Amino acid sequence: MHMTQAIAEFLNGYFSTHERSKKTSAAYLSDLDQFAKHAGENFELKNLNSVLIEDWAARLRRERYAPASMRRKMVVLKVFCSYWVRRGELTESPFWRVHLSYGRVTQLPRALTEAEIRELLAQAGREMQAMHVPRKGCKVARADRPSPSREYRALRNLALVDLLFATGMRVGEASSLNVQDFTPSESVFRIRGKGGRDRVAYLVDEQTMRIQMKHLGARSQISTSSPALFLNSAGERLSTQSMANIIANFRRAAGINRHITPHMLRHTVATLLLRNGMDIRVVQEFLGHASIATTQRYTHVVKEHLIGELKKRHPSLSLRVPA
Repeated sequence: MHMTQAIAEFLNGYFSTHERSKKTSAAYLSDLDQFAKHAGENFELKNLNSVLIEDWAARLRRERYAPASMRRKMVVLKVFCSYWVRRGELTESPFWRVHLSYGRVTQLPRALTEAEIRELLAQAGREMQAMHVPRKGCKVARADRPSPSREYRALRNLALVDLLFATGMRVGEASSLNVQDFTPSESVFRIRGKGGRDRVAYLVDEQTMRIQMKHLGARSQISTSSPALFLNSAGERLSTQSMANIIANFRRAAGINRHITPHMLRHTVATLLLRNGMDIRVVQEFLGHASIATTQRYTHVVKEHLIGELKKRHPSLSLRVPA
């Protein structure tokens, strides 16, 4: 079996029995296609061995791929090999004989400062309020318009940025939300998480709840066949790229002079929760991490903050007798 055929059959078979997002499927295809090009045209699946895998890893290092990217690509290839072992096309996984070193992943989560997240949320609120100020010569939009109005979109943008910070959900999870995933009576969102791990997010801030209820009310007035909670101007599901653009626009309008992504809101709330003393296991559950090792990355950020504060405020700095 040629590698290209094996990849196509793997994607059809594996993703028919494993609930994954389209984004995950596309990532698997991209990584496997990259490996197939490295292996060469007309490469046979049965010839896949540890030497070729280690050679690919060496090539990725030469091309300066980050350790995290290399690790992801190898995990995808390992899943691919295991699939064909189960199907009998490979007698054993070549990864049994593979020895790889990815290097140390040193990149820490990038979070906003408290002042930055406060200003970002405030900017979203200001833009929503501006929509309710009638402009001379303009008619105020009706609440029952069949397609999303500018007023609705301003409210949607506020609800989006507030929800991302309140729940720490990923931007893909926010885009996938449907109206039925929100249970107002319990102040709960059902989140379809990464890797098929569903979880619930609780709204504990009354202001956040008011914003979400107001958005839900406006959303219910829009005539659309889409079940999505967040809609674009065409009445379809709001994409992750559109969400990123919304955050970028708020950042520019608020005068924040650095790049901000939706995922940084997730990093920010996680960092602040740990800084405020929340147990790391609770933060792990809150974020939907499969492994606590992922959550522990945030403790390094908290540690840096702690050391910085101690260097500024520790009493020994003012009580020390000169030597």
